[in-house]
Amino acid sequence: MRYREMMAEDYEAASRLWGNTAGMGLSRADSREGIIQFLGRNPGMSQVCETENGTLAGTVLCGHDGRRGYLYHVAVSTVCRGKGAGREMVTRALSALREAGIAKCHLMVIEGNRPGRSFWSGTGWEERDGIVLFSQNT
Repeated sequence: MRYREMMAEDYEAASRLWGNTAGMGLSRADSREGIIQFLGRNPGMSQVCETENGTLAGTVLCGHDGRRGYLYHVAVSTVCRGKGAGREMVTRALSALREAGIAKCHLMVIEGNRPGRSFWSGTGWEERDGIVLFSQNT
């Protein structure tokens, strides 16, 4: 696997991966324009991995608000799972956050996404109780 910063040119392949990833929640914010805007606001933070033939095999969207970091759309293709790609991309994203002075990172997992919850709890992330998420379209 090869790892690098996510670029705007990766959008189509990333969007296909997200659409084929069970438990991945997508919205209109995940449009090409929305993702390109996110990458521009958070340069160098989001990561991808590619197979040796250049096929996009994984993504991590990473950004921050100046206080806390956030991970979104952590996905690895089914044929590449179990090889450390997800862990490596997350490690790289967290390193970018630390370099930006961000000491804490959050992520959200859809409640019924058992593989996702298992991955995060198995890699040292703490599942929080007592927090209720509210959302509103603007």
